[in-house]
Amino acid sequence: MSWSPEECRGQEEPPGDRHALCARLVEKPSSESAADPESGPGPIVTRTASGPALAFWQALLAGDVASVSHILADPSTGLTPDSVFDTSDPERWRDFRFNIRALRLWSLTYEEELTTPLHVAASRGHTEVLRLLLRRRARPDRAPGGRTALHEACAAGHPACVHVLLVAGADPNIPDQDGKLPLHLCRGAGTLECAELLLRFGAKVDGRSEEEEETPLHVAARLGHAELADLLLRRGACPDARDAEGWTPLLVACDTRCLSPTDAEATTARCLRLCHLLLSAGADADAADRDKRRPLHLACRHGHAAVVDLLLSYSVSVNAMDYGGHTALHCALQGPPSALAQSPERVVRALLNHGAVRVWPGALPKVLERWCMSPRTIEVLMNTYSVVRLPEGAMGLVPPETLQKHHRFYSSLFALVKQPRSLQHLSRCALRAHLEARLPHALPRLPLPARLLRYLQLDFEDVLY
Repeated sequence: MSWSPEECRGQEEPPGDRHALCARLVEKPSSESAADPESGPGPIVTRTASGPALAFWQALLAGDVASVSHILADPSTGLTPDSVFDTSDPERWRDFRFNIRALRLWSLTYEEELTTPLHVAASRGHTEVLRLLLRRRARPDRAPGGRTALHEACAAGHPACVHVLLVAGADPNIPDQDGKLPLHLCRGAGTLECAELLLRFGAKVDGRSEEEEETPLHVAARLGHAELADLLLRRGACPDARDAEGWTPLLVACDTRCLSPTDAEATTARCLRLCHLLLSAGADADAADRDKRRPLHLACRHGHAAVVDLLLSYSVSVNAMDYGGHTALHCALQGPPSALAQSPERVVRALLNHGAVRVWPGALPKVLERWCMSPRTIEVLMNTYSVVRLPEGAMGLVPPETLQKHHRFYSSLFALVKQPRSLQHLSRCALRAHLEARLPHALPRLPLPARLLRYLQLDFEDVLY
């Protein structure tokens, strides 16, 4: 008894003992049914194969067209263009997969361990072998292991193989065992060419993956692939499509994390370009997911200052809260230590200059302890208060080496604890308080000297007065 992934989809779990069901599902095909030429491609060739089967496998891996052709021309081998190779360890069965969302069984034998000559050629970029197999009537949409050869070609980034398969009639809208379409899997140097071909041959630009309900645009945003996102948007992709968690591509793009401090600048640049593309295509800059997280929350948490500036230029809700009660300013101040490499003070200043509600004074000691290595972040926060509101022992929250490294700033900070600030600073606080919600629009329009305007906008001085 043999179950293919295609046959498994849609099979409701029958009542009765589940263990008995599992025992039946992992049963290998019998030699009689497998050998029937009307029922399939012939017996499954295992890892322990020898003779013509081994030679066939090695020729496929090497892309040896002449050897593949010679072996297929010999009927005594029993090998066909649709022969199935079992590349799994016969002593180690993998667990079958269960689709919880739909309460249906998906893959009931090996997981991605059955393959065909077509799959091997497509995944390795052996275009001539692919043509030979298709001329000998290999079926382009066969998926014994859960993926078609088209999935393999796209995942490996081989546009020439993708083109050959599509011309031969491969369906660009068949999901693999994970519910993903070929357009979801485009990778490598040939990503754009593969995507172009798929769309030209009828791939759905907004096709959804089965579990995550992601569109290809979600995938492009997650990978930071601006060129792919641009292609999809030009072909009509919806910029506000939502996945199963309520995430739009813009939310996905803003959630881009830096792998290391050295990667920070490049990551932010990719994120910024993606956000520009999505917003220019009409994406909602204030779209929230199921937990009420917005693009601004995510960009602030990851310290993407340029992205924060871009989102604020679209008049997003700077004080909107997620379900946890966090505003964008909270997210910026609770970000990971890696955000230090991305100028957190710029993010905090931008938010405060766009009307963000200030930090509760009782939380300032905790902020000082967390961000003491970024004195400008502390400076911009303290410059929104008329009095430095820190406890007497606040100096103990800063490590001695940090106090020494930023001696001038921290000396000025702790000298002002519960002391009056300068008249110039008090005037700044009074004017900012008077403008309140009009702050981001009114300040730039004031007929003031550039230096004074920068002072009102909390320009950094690396010292407190």
